[in-house]
Amino acid sequence: MASVTSVISIEGMTCQSCVRNIEGVVGGLPGIHSVKVDLEGKRGTVIHDPKVVLGVQIADRIDDMGFEAKLEKSETQVDMEGQTKLPNGDVKVENLLGEVVNCACGDQLVQISIKGMTCNSCVKNIEGNIGQKTGVRSIRVSLEDEVATLIISPTDVTAEAVRTMIDDMGFEAALLQQESTTVIIGIEGMTCMSCVKNIESTVGKKPGVIMIKVNLEEKKGVVSIDPQKTTPEEVRDHIDDMGFEATLVPSDSAEGVETCVVSIKGMTCNSCVKNIEGTIGEKPGVVTIKVSLENEEGTVKYNPSVVSAEVVAEMIDDMGFEAALQTSSTTTSKRKKQKSSHEGSVSSSWQENAAFEGDEADLEKCFLRITGMTCASCVAAIEKHARRIQGVHSILVALMAAKAEVRYDPSVVLPEQVANSISELGFPSSVMEESGAGQGEVDLNISGMTCSSCVFAIESNVMKLKGIKSAVVALATERGKFRFDPAVTGPRDIIECINGLGFNASLFTHDGSKANYLDHKKEIIKWRNSFIVSLIFGVPAMLVMVYFMAMMEHMTHEEMCCVLPGLSLENLLLFLLATPVQFIGGRHFYVQAFKALRHKTANMDVLIMLATTISYVYSLGVVVAAMVLQQTASPMTFFDTPPMLLVFVSLGRWLEHIAKGKTSEALAKLMSLQATEAILVTLDENSEAISEKTIDVQLIQRGDILKVKPGEKIPVDGRVVSGESLADESLITGESMPVAKKPGSQVIGGAINQNGLLMIRATHIGSDTTLAQIVKLVEEAQTSKAPIQQLADKIAGYFVPMVVTVSTLTLFSWIVVGYVNIELVDADYATKEKEGFTRVEIILEFAFRCAITVLAIACPCALGLATPTAVMVGTGVGATNGILIKGAEPLENSHKVKSIVFDKTGTITRGTPTLTMISLYVNESICSLAQFLVVVGVAENNSEHPIATGMPHSLILTKLCSSSE
Repeated sequence: MASVTSVISIEGMTCQSCVRNIEGVVGGLPGIHSVKVDLEGKRGTVIHDPKVVLGVQIADRIDDMGFEAKLEKSETQVDMEGQTKLPNGDVKVENLLGEVVNCACGDQLVQISIKGMTCNSCVKNIEGNIGQKTGVRSIRVSLEDEVATLIISPTDVTAEAVRTMIDDMGFEAALLQQESTTVIIGIEGMTCMSCVKNIESTVGKKPGVIMIKVNLEEKKGVVSIDPQKTTPEEVRDHIDDMGFEATLVPSDSAEGVETCVVSIKGMTCNSCVKNIEGTIGEKPGVVTIKVSLENEEGTVKYNPSVVSAEVVAEMIDDMGFEAALQTSSTTTSKRKKQKSSHEGSVSSSWQENAAFEGDEADLEKCFLRITGMTCASCVAAIEKHARRIQGVHSILVALMAAKAEVRYDPSVVLPEQVANSISELGFPSSVMEESGAGQGEVDLNISGMTCSSCVFAIESNVMKLKGIKSAVVALATERGKFRFDPAVTGPRDIIECINGLGFNASLFTHDGSKANYLDHKKEIIKWRNSFIVSLIFGVPAMLVMVYFMAMMEHMTHEEMCCVLPGLSLENLLLFLLATPVQFIGGRHFYVQAFKALRHKTANMDVLIMLATTISYVYSLGVVVAAMVLQQTASPMTFFDTPPMLLVFVSLGRWLEHIAKGKTSEALAKLMSLQATEAILVTLDENSEAISEKTIDVQLIQRGDILKVKPGEKIPVDGRVVSGESLADESLITGESMPVAKKPGSQVIGGAINQNGLLMIRATHIGSDTTLAQIVKLVEEAQTSKAPIQQLADKIAGYFVPMVVTVSTLTLFSWIVVGYVNIELVDADYATKEKEGFTRVEIILEFAFRCAITVLAIACPCALGLATPTAVMVGTGVGATNGILIKGAEPLENSHKVKSIVFDKTGTITRGTPTLTMISLYVNESICSLAQFLVVVGVAENNSEHPIATGMPHSLILTKLCSSSE
């Protein structure tokens, strides 16, 4: 009979009573030959029968007593035929069916076919009755497969006895000859027993999984599976889909083990050596690692089916050392890009850029609209999930643009299926059907062309490049427009191709149009001039009107007339002042009104010009008529209406464009964050820089390696390939404190690299960068319509015709009323008749005055002007202060907000650390305040750490001087 000696460490014992308690309980377990507990050594030695009980089970029993027990080692004393020791101390057990079952606890795995079950009640009946029998560890019955899977203790009950018990319950039971396979899976990311139970319960329900046991401390799980129903890879994927990092751990055999040598720079002492050996040695697939401090290298033995030499080097590099692969026992080029999708957490998904190089002719590209993403973790989760979808070759997700670029095999999967799979992950997705979606476009200046053959040569050669969609070159303007796939090629390749033909190509810049777009200088000047002209003539017109109104109290109408028969001095002055305002100050309103009428629409400009033109033409008409008729009194006119109305409206337009100009300063400020140049780096196979050159930021292509020096702006969005630093992203994200960047970290274009050299790989370029999307967001917010504005615009469509109609009705109504009863028009009409006015003049003058009043009052129309101006100014002010308002509707709904919750205090603090207090907690004789401040000043003087920058030297010197005195 075989016996095993197990040594168990026991924590928590306080006296001999604990020792006797443990020895008594463990000694009473079946299969225990002897047990000895050492109080001082905090361990127990147990000799037991491995067929009956294992060391792991004994440790668990002691743990259940309230002590902390862990199996240290198990040694077989007697080898028996049919038993061999497993690496983890478990044994292979012969079950009664004559098969070998690899079970972590020594129990037997049995499957029994059950016929005659009709519903879940039968299932519960069998599980309830059989599960209570002695020796039955667990039982699970499948109604669909008509199979019961049991784990039994062969020393307490046999498989045949269990079959007989089920048969006696009225069902037809038969033992199944089952072939099971045990696999060991490394699991990273577990934090507590809740994770363990979650994995065991979820994966244990998957088809083909017979048993699963997860160990939190060892970060692995032992799974027994039916190879006919599932595979180890599928079990690994199930665990991986739950958010953990799962890898298959093969048996530690010498077969397939390879050796590589990694150069390691940056080690300073043996502590670094032990850190590397301890951390890397625990990684899945790493068999052994030996690090030499003197030679600055490490020798690693690894399993190539689990991990590659390149990944081992990257893992060491991620620890803060500079690691590069020197030699490997196999040709590394064969495995250069053969990383499984489960290594995506170790290296950037975009290091596998071959997916977007267009080498696979059968791959197609689609774009998905993805909503619900809030941070970079969402992006990583979606990319990780999508890469596991069969047929999906690669995916790139843009957070700010809320879209994803997917390259897939159309014979295996469809875009709708990919979208549905991502939606099931919790991010609603849909396929984007945009014309030209994902295409890049570039305009180039091309000099050196002389004839049409030059044009043909350029177009034909450029079209031969991979990823070029179209090429159009104009000889007369020496310009070329090219459309391309940014995932395959870019402007730099096109320029190099054209230059290689003997021509000179360069980017065509749109700086002039961009400047005009961002500022409203032209519009501001236009309306300012209009206002000044209207003001110069409008103020005197108002003074003339007030003066003659005051004079009418002392003089009659006849006495105030006339310069010429029918023409008074008042009308003459008002005519001279109103004419320049009407046709010079108001010419812009005429142009806008004419354009609106030509398109069969009516806007506020139409109302303004109707009111001023009718007033001016009517006044001019009645004065000319009075002069022709040689009247003794000059008629009442409305020459004062155009100057007064146009002064206020042109002032409103001027102020409106000033507000828009200030708003656009926010966009200009955002655009100024964009770097203008970048350093392009070419790397060799060992990731060493071969060459560097400075290029325009618009020539950056996806996958380019860029160098970012301390103090420089990061040119585009990307991932850090090498180097560590801090990045100031406050102008983009609002995060006041610098963000640490290391290999694998995402960086945002426009952020400022502070104190370290970074090498980044470009992932989002051009309009796909975060900064470009923020600018686009502000632009769309300023042009979007709020719900109240949509209502206002709808009303405004009927407003102008309605105003004109009401004004016309007012005119004719008062004319009719005047002819019926003139006293309703003017009760003092008799006095005016004595002054020389006729009855017709009195009625028409009053009717026109009322009609023009309707038009004039409606002209400013705050309903149509106030809302867009408020949205424009509100979003602009928000952008200037770092608050991005996503549209007019959120801005309108903001008044409903009762409270605001911030996710971090850095958003609402000053944004920079400051020194608030200095405290000394030692005696002055040991270290005085002056000495302390000197030490602090020397230590922080040349430091670039955020805390060091927040410690003003002037304050330190001030306190130092005051302390010295």
